[in-house]
Amino acid sequence: MGWALIIIDMQEDFFEEGGVLSQKRNILTKNINDLSSFCRGKDIPVIWVRQEFHEDLHDAFLIMRKRRIQKTIKGTIGCQILEGLKKEPEDIEVLKKRYSAFFRTELDEILDNMNINKIIIAGINTHACVRMTTIDAYQRDMEIILAVDCINSYDENFHKDSLRYLSGYIAEILDNKDVIHRINQI
Repeated sequence: MGWALIIIDMQEDFFEEGGVLSQKRNILTKNINDLSSFCRGKDIPVIWVRQEFHEDLHDAFLIMRKRRIQKTIKGTIGCQILEGLKKEPEDIEVLKKRYSAFFRTELDEILDNMNINKIIIAGINTHACVRMTTIDAYQRDMEIILAVDCINSYDENFHKDSLRYLSGYIAEILDNKDVIHRINQI
């Protein structure tokens, strides 16, 4: 059984100028590029998970429909992978409609077909999509590493609370240096 790197929601709309995440854009981009490059060098699959909705929001979650929130709309620049991130042709892409990368997507099938039972998670937002994906992976008896240098939220308190909650029984929280060390031991 092997490893995969799952990168969640690193999309332009979430890093809009002036938002809290816009200040973290460069460091997250660098750290994710470093980690994904390392993983590819170790033949660890890299899976990009993107949120994408139709313009009429019929496929969006309830609060988006109620408030007419136009984020990550299909065909817009805002729904694309963040400029500067190095997505390679061999990388896999999964589209999602809810917080968890597992909810009504082909991620389970992809991981099963590749014989993956251990995942490294990177991306945003720690308190929402990262947290839900981590919990769903835990419910599938997967070993999970949260690459803390590659994860963040628009709210620092939500980020810290989520890491504290997930740490220990659900996931291991490691910086890139320790993720690389762990994988090199295999």
